[in-house]
Amino acid sequence: MRKTYLLFTSLALLLSIGALSCNRKIAAPDTNDLVTHLQGSINQRSNISFDSSKVVPFFQSFPELKKYEKDVIAIYSKHKYNHIWFDSEGVVEFGNSMYSKVKNLEIEGIPAKFPYQEKIDGVFEDEIENTLSDTETELMLTSMFLFYAEKVYKGIDDKTITAIGWLLPRKQVSYTGLLDSVLSDPELLNKDEEVLFRQYYKLRDVLKKYHKIEEEGGWNLIELDPKLKAYKPGDTALAIRQIRERLFITGDIKQNNKSNTYDPELVAAVKKYQLRNGDKPDSLISPKHIKEMNIPISERIKQIMVNMERCRWISPDIITAKELIVVNIPSFKLNFYRDGISELESPVVVGANVTKTEIFSGKLSYIVFSPYWNLPQSIINKEVKPGMAKNKNYLASHNMEWNNGQVRQKPGKRNSLGLVKFIFPNSFNIYLHDTPSKSLFEKESRAFSHGCVRVGKPRDLAITILKDDPIWTPEKIDKAMNAGKESTSVLKNKIPVYLGYFTAWVNADGEINFYNDIYGRDDNLANLLIGN
Repeated sequence: MRKTYLLFTSLALLLSIGALSCNRKIAAPDTNDLVTHLQGSINQRSNISFDSSKVVPFFQSFPELKKYEKDVIAIYSKHKYNHIWFDSEGVVEFGNSMYSKVKNLEIEGIPAKFPYQEKIDGVFEDEIENTLSDTETELMLTSMFLFYAEKVYKGIDDKTITAIGWLLPRKQVSYTGLLDSVLSDPELLNKDEEVLFRQYYKLRDVLKKYHKIEEEGGWNLIELDPKLKAYKPGDTALAIRQIRERLFITGDIKQNNKSNTYDPELVAAVKKYQLRNGDKPDSLISPKHIKEMNIPISERIKQIMVNMERCRWISPDIITAKELIVVNIPSFKLNFYRDGISELESPVVVGANVTKTEIFSGKLSYIVFSPYWNLPQSIINKEVKPGMAKNKNYLASHNMEWNNGQVRQKPGKRNSLGLVKFIFPNSFNIYLHDTPSKSLFEKESRAFSHGCVRVGKPRDLAITILKDDPIWTPEKIDKAMNAGKESTSVLKNKIPVYLGYFTAWVNADGEINFYNDIYGRDDNLANLLIGN
């Protein structure tokens, strides 16, 4: 049986008897969480050193850890080759918690195993023989920490995520710095918002909840009547009771009265479910909603894990920006943040599947009112020239003109960019802009553009951005937007713009929101996670 620490007094009694040797086994806790009252601390002032010449042979004996050799040497050079994980009585208590964290990586959304798990098990498990020397144990534990840090704090390597189209700035991780932080405050191993984007920890909490739901049997399939158009309030059906049970499991409804009647309490729960799954909330339950509810718990867990991985790539510094614009592509939403508080939320239209909106960042530099639209050559070739071949008045009928060998659309309400555009210079020629096609914002799925982001509340966004600029009053903004003549406002302070891709997101109330994977990125990333 695995040993457990029951009380500090028990440990103190054993220590006073002197029953522990330098190779004592440290029992891992049965819980998946870091046990703060048992974690003790990493040995920061050890006078017990080891022979530095043992490092290279260690990595020869354990080649799957070779990639950590450079960092291990840097760490021990800094600590003068003194033990970190040992004191005079053996492995320090914190090694116990470190071992438990690595042993239970599934709570971090990571389907990975430490390469020499069986070897390190021998240090902590009674029933497994310990074949490691003290020095090997020391180096193995440091390698295990680096393995944990790589998987949890860094994630998939830079080259791979660039190849899959994630071009947002990647945070840089110093493993030596991480270890120094944990040396000073072991609790940081459990939560450190200076290293990990805070959304990561919110998703981790939900993952724990969903793992528990899965362990308790998940949820049953809801019967779907092939003739069903929609359930409306007052309807009675077996499926209504199944829907109630399903929403009770995920907490959308607080009590399950097991009624098969679509009552007001269930209506409120359905609306809540619809809202956090990217649907327009109403009182109708369509086959589409039932199919969403029938997505297996295992798939939702995978979706959470994939988005936890994406959070590993985001720098926590993003939340420190004075002003910030964030577009989450799958949710079709834009948020403007000032001092960490969302001052504006707007629906957006993003790129269609064949003209995907890129995942990258830039700096909003200026706003153009009553803009011209300079058509990309691809649109000229695919749309304009064929149109001109069929209709000699094509340009005039679309309010377009030739300009230095290119085609541009004149300012005005018919302009495809609408009455205002927001420019953050980038190589993709992507920007935020208004649109005359307002009806598109009424649709639940809004992937229709050529790649740029159409904003549902462009006037509000301009006013919010310029509210501290006395020159650009709302009245002047309105006038400029409707002038029919292009004018520009250069921002005094450039604003970071992030175009991200998250199909699972926890809101400020701790509720998980799931969005459709409109560009089919989740499965590819899940496969990379499993492969790593």
